[in-house]
Amino acid sequence: MLKIIILIACTLVGGVIGGMGMGGGTLTIPLLTIFCSLTQHEAQAINLVAFIPMAIVSLAIHIKNKRVKKEGLLWIIVPAVLTSVGGGFAAQAVNGEVLKRIFGGFLLLLSVVQFFSEEITEFLARH
Repeated sequence: MLKIIILIACTLVGGVIGGMGMGGGTLTIPLLTIFCSLTQHEAQAINLVAFIPMAIVSLAIHIKNKRVKKEGLLWIIVPAVLTSVGGGFAAQAVNGEVLKRIFGGFLLLLSVVQFFSEEITEFLARH
């Protein structure tokens, strides 16, 4: 029972963070692997499944607030679906420990980019 409560708490925290616009998986996946003893593959799968309803609700809210430009959506959706499917097959083919290290490296890179985001934006604007 305690494991279920911890699992729900971890996914709720990830959902709230995801709803704020930051990728909830950056928090959910480590929480699930650390506190729920799930494998990297299991945590990533749960995160992806949990993302579907969050994305639907977020999209509905953004459409209601007229923040979605409908022209050109296929140029975003088609490559996103194809790379998601490809990434899923690639993740399945990789050992869990290697996948954990790749995800950790991604989180480190993401934190550096976030830390220097203002400087990066200014640099890109100048060049």
